[in-house]
Amino acid sequence: MAGVTSRAGRPLDGILVADFSRVLAGPLATMTLADLGARVIKVERPGIGDETRTWGPPFTSHGTSYFEAVNRSKESIALDLTDPADLHLARELARRADVLVENFAPGTLDRLGLSYDEVAATNPGVIYCSISGFGREGGRELLGYDFVVQAVGGLMSITGEPGHPTKAGVALVDVLTGKDATIGILAALAARARTGRGDRLDVTLLTSSLGAMVNQAQSALEHGRAPTSMGNKHPSIAPYETLSCVDSPIAVACGNDGQFRRLATVLGMPSLADDPRFATNSARVNNRAPLIELLEGALAGVARSEQSRGSGAGPGDRDGADTGGDQTAAIARAETAGSLTPLTAAAWVERISAAGVPVGRVGTILDGLALAESLGLDPTIEIGAGFTRQVRHPVSYTAYETSTPSPPPDLGEHDEALRAWLSAAAPQPTEAR
Repeated sequence: MAGVTSRAGRPLDGILVADFSRVLAGPLATMTLADLGARVIKVERPGIGDETRTWGPPFTSHGTSYFEAVNRSKESIALDLTDPADLHLARELARRADVLVENFAPGTLDRLGLSYDEVAATNPGVIYCSISGFGREGGRELLGYDFVVQAVGGLMSITGEPGHPTKAGVALVDVLTGKDATIGILAALAARARTGRGDRLDVTLLTSSLGAMVNQAQSALEHGRAPTSMGNKHPSIAPYETLSCVDSPIAVACGNDGQFRRLATVLGMPSLADDPRFATNSARVNNRAPLIELLEGALAGVARSEQSRGSGAGPGDRDGADTGGDQTAAIARAETAGSLTPLTAAAWVERISAAGVPVGRVGTILDGLALAESLGLDPTIEIGAGFTRQVRHPVSYTAYETSTPSPPPDLGEHDEALRAWLSAAAPQPTEAR
C-alpha cells in the first residue's frame, strides 16, 4: 500500500480458531492463521496428542521436527471427547470460535454433537472447515493419507523417471491442502465481514492434488491422454530441465526463444538458435534429445576433448564434418572445438545467469536457506529460547504485522487456563502467552 508509514496490527487480530485437526494439512492451515494474528486453540487427545508428536526421527529436545514445523504459536488443551465433561468444553469452544478446523474421519464429529449444523445453531457466524482425503459423500469411507493420494490422484505418475512412479520429497498434497484450506477460510472470513454469515467449507486432499496439477490436468482433459513422468524435463518447454556439468547438475529454464538464443551464445554455439530443429520452443521440444546432447556436451567440454583425439573438425570444417550425417556432432565440433574448458557448475551458473537466462545449481535445503539469507529474504525466525529457528511465514506485508511466534505447545500445556475460561461465562481472558 503506497504511503504506509506504520503498520496496523495483525490481519487476524481478534479471530479465535478452534483447531480439531492433526498431522499436517489442518495444522499447517491453523498455524498460518496464527502467523496472521489469530488465536489458535489446539484440541488434542489426553496422553497421546497429535500423532506427529511421535513421528520421528528426527527428534528434537522438545519433541519431533514434524510436530514443531506446523504447530507454533498455538495453545494446547487435552480433551477426551468421549468424556461428557470434556465434550461439553469442546462444544463451548466451538460455540465461541470464529473458525473451526477439523480433519476427523467424515461423520465422527457429527456423532459427538459437533457437526456444522449443531455448531452453527448456536454460532451462526462460524467458518467450519472440514479436511478429508476424499470428501464426506462418496469417499467418506476411504482413508486418505498424503502418500496414498499422491498415488491414486496421479501425482506419482508424472513424477520421477519414466516407469518409476515417485512421491514428492515432501508431503506435498498435505501442504497444498493446508494452503487451500487457508485460502478458503480467509475468503469466508472476508465474506462474513460483509454478510454476517458463516460457512461450511470442505477441502479434500484429492481435489487439492488435482487442482495443483494445473497444466498437466488440463492437458489430460483436453486430449484424453494421461501425461507421464519425464524426470526433470518439462513436457511443454525445452530446455527446461537439469543438465549435467563436470561436477554437478544445473537447472536451466529457457522460457522463450530469446533466452535460448542467449544460452546458445554463452555456450559458444550461437547458430543453434537459427537451426530449424531448435529455432522455436515447439521445435526444441520435438528435438529434445539432440538438443540436450549438444548442451551437455558444451557444458562438459566434450567438443574440445573430441578435437584433441583428432576428430579433424575445426571452426572452418562444418560442411566437411556434416557429410557423415551426424549433424549434432558436427555443430558441437565446429562451434566449440578448442573454445571451451570443462567449467564447474558454479562457474556455468555465473556465466549463464549473467547472460539473462534463468539457471541455478541443484542444491540442498540448507543451500536454499543460505541463498535466501544472502538475498536478504530473512527466511527463518526465532520461536523461543532453546528451540531451533523455523522457516517463517512466507509472505511479507507492508501494512500489517505478523505474529511474534511462540514455541509449539506441550501436550495440554494450557489446560488449566483454558478449562477455567471455557467453564465460565466471563469474557475471553488474556491469552495464555
